[in-house]
Amino acid sequence: MRKRKKGRKLHREKNQRRALLKSLVQNFIMKEKIQTTEAKAKEIQSLIEKSITSAKRKNLTARRQLLKNFHKNLVKKLMEEIAPRYEKTKGGYTRIIKLGRRKTDGAKMAIIELVK
Repeated sequence: MRKRKKGRKLHREKNQRRALLKSLVQNFIMKEKIQTTEAKAKEIQSLIEKSITSAKRKNLTARRQLLKNFHKNLVKKLMEEIAPRYEKTKGGYTRIIKLGRRKTDGAKMAIIELVK
C-alpha cells in the first residue's frame, strides 16, 4: 500500500522549501508572532516546537545543534529568553489562529504565535 510522505511541498523544490522554512522559523524566533499562510504555519510549527524543546536542555550539545540551523543571536534568544518561559511545559509552545482568506489569491491565512 502506498504511504504518504511527511511534510508539505509548498510548490517548491527541496532546497527552496528548506530555505523558506528556515527563514520563517528565524523570523518567528525574532518576532515571536508572524502572519503567513495556514499550510506554512502548520509546517513550521513542529520545527519551532523541536527547537524550543532542544533549547530547554541548556547544554553545549543543544547549543551546537541549534547553531547548525540558526544565527548565534537567535540561539541566544531561544536559550535565554524563550526556553525559560516553558521550563515546566512539556509541549504546545505555539498556537495557530486561523484568519480569513487573502483577497489577492484566496489563500487561507493564519497567525502563529507563542503561547504565553
